[in-house]
Amino acid sequence: MSPSATPADGYLIGTDIGGTFTDLVLLESGHRPRLFKSPTTPHDRSEGIIDALELAAASVGRPLAQFASDIRYFAHGTTAATNALIERKGAATGLLTTAGFADTMLIQRSMTSWVGLGAATGHYSRRRNPDPIVDRDAIAEIPERVDAGGTVLVTLDEAEVRSALRRLRAAGVQALATSFLWSFLNPRAELRVREIVEKEWPEVYLTLSHEISPVIGEYERTATTVVNSYLGPVIRDYMENLEGRLHETGFVGELSVMDSGGGVMRAGDAARRAASLLTSGPAGGVLATARLAAAMGHSNVITSDMGGTSFDVGLILDGEPLVERQSEVGNYHLAIPRIKVTAIGAGGGSIAWVDEVGALVVGPESAGSVPGPACYGRGGQRPTVTDADVVLGIIDPDYFLGGRMKLDEHLAEEAIRLHIAEPLGMSVEEAALGIRTVADNQMADLLRKVTVEQGRDPRDFVVFAYGGAGPTHACAYTQAAGINTLVVPPTSTVHSAYGTVTADRFRALQATDLQRTPPGTADPASAFDLKRLTSTLQDLIGRVHADLDDAPGVRFVRSVHLKFRRQTHELPIVLPDGDVTVEVMRAVVEEFFETYERIYGKGTALRSAGLELNTLRVEGRATVESLAPSAPVDAGSLDAAGIGTRQVVFAEVGRVEVPVHRGELVGPGAQLVGPAVLEFEGTTIVVGPGQELAVDANANIIINCKGN
Repeated sequence: MSPSATPADGYLIGTDIGGTFTDLVLLESGHRPRLFKSPTTPHDRSEGIIDALELAAASVGRPLAQFASDIRYFAHGTTAATNALIERKGAATGLLTTAGFADTMLIQRSMTSWVGLGAATGHYSRRRNPDPIVDRDAIAEIPERVDAGGTVLVTLDEAEVRSALRRLRAAGVQALATSFLWSFLNPRAELRVREIVEKEWPEVYLTLSHEISPVIGEYERTATTVVNSYLGPVIRDYMENLEGRLHETGFVGELSVMDSGGGVMRAGDAARRAASLLTSGPAGGVLATARLAAAMGHSNVITSDMGGTSFDVGLILDGEPLVERQSEVGNYHLAIPRIKVTAIGAGGGSIAWVDEVGALVVGPESAGSVPGPACYGRGGQRPTVTDADVVLGIIDPDYFLGGRMKLDEHLAEEAIRLHIAEPLGMSVEEAALGIRTVADNQMADLLRKVTVEQGRDPRDFVVFAYGGAGPTHACAYTQAAGINTLVVPPTSTVHSAYGTVTADRFRALQATDLQRTPPGTADPASAFDLKRLTSTLQDLIGRVHADLDDAPGVRFVRSVHLKFRRQTHELPIVLPDGDVTVEVMRAVVEEFFETYERIYGKGTALRSAGLELNTLRVEGRATVESLAPSAPVDAGSLDAAGIGTRQVVFAEVGRVEVPVHRGELVGPGAQLVGPAVLEFEGTTIVVGPGQELAVDANANIIINCKGN
């Protein structure tokens, strides 16, 4: 390939590391996105990124060093934080907390035995306490006390702080969390701890609760602070290693990292706010989908990302990704807002097995990239979903990753025969179909869970499918969930990576402003101290703007979180632009009442109960990079895209001869009726029997999943 010219605007790169494959998207002005996948390298995940970069450099005919030097922007999504927390591979962490509150992290506000169990909370025998991330011996009680008004009742005992630091240092602690009672109202004691630490233990990683999570909720704030310190050294080392490897290739720019809350931040900020990286990777896919769905006119969307290890589902409601103010990660409750993504262990590498009562089970254990599914030929001997897809004729073993990675159908058959078919007394084909059906139904159940269980009708939604395995299974799980329309974007195989490079820079800050209206108040809006509220919001806006380097054109969203007096759960209500007047607050209060009844039922809003305002939030977004429009997609005919037929097994019709098309050549205007298979370099799209496929002007593949 002859070398291409140096791009006038430079290259933009987005990456996302999954459990099985590392995804990369290359953007260049005037060109369509170029998509690449490389096996993930668990021993050093930066190697998988370098491998993908080499593929990208080769695609434009340039040596890696020249190519990397012309990258003007590099964005990254990662599961490093999630993996470290779930696998309990964070740093040895100590906690300084107010005397008398050492057991806050152990009690977990009486939720300790149930967190993460979901519908299983009724099974007493399944209760269990999570593995602690801070040992009881590493929790130091410090005499100090501030009341709910921010008044100092007990002055910080600095001698006790120094003594605790010496003890924790000698015990091998590497990271330190400080969470004092009501510190978000008066942070003086926590700030003094920082001054002492900087003098006596400067190398320790330190998190202060009033900085990472300045909101009411003693347990959630403490858990967030501890988790941030627990993950901090891991993410710091991860980012330094990745940046170092990138600079070795010739890249001279700054690395940006996907924030779970809905944008990107600099790598240096990520090292300080490690807890904000939980669900970093999946957030990119949801953001990319929200932008694409808006352009296509879809306001209610279910995002479905099926990779090698997990199946991740998010919601877009009225055009906006669903954000949860508090979340459960690694069996802890964290007070860091993030795009809500629900995951189950159902991916291409999910292992199929027969349980003790003879039932076929798929997942949650995954074969990952090493050794991988049996068909990879890397030593894996247990059958996976990918093995089933190969045996059923859905995946062409000679065209996996565009032919760069050959699969062994015989190994897939042997794994399914030994572990599934023979124990269940069925043929290999029947066993493979059973594996696929179980996996598809598990994913359909999750689609129903995030809709029906929240009072939403799945028929009101459109499914967007992406990830390496998502388009391969989406026609089945979408249909099984009772949803008609499925969209597979042209970037589907690396959609989350595409989301990282197209996302805005993002920063969100919260503050607590405790205000209450008396019960029976006829006009509760007039009872709030709007001058104080406005002042707090302006302070948050200033801090968000500063964190975004005072970038021009920052778009701010302000919200207040309201609840009825003596209730637990708050509802966020967005404030309109401009001054917060009594009239504005009346509209906000009325919207709170309407939202409450929409969620909990008509007549449930007790308007005379009085209101509480606890949390104020400001989000800021600034555009990072822009590109000249891509070249239009050429129309393509099915005849030109056809590459033959092969036998494929479907649950509805059994083994049939199916037309196979080269996916990249199926352009705008193309239409077909299934069954059919479209093969791309990074994924395979399956159209079920009777389902209808059409390609729009921007190469989005739209499938009507009603079928026969």
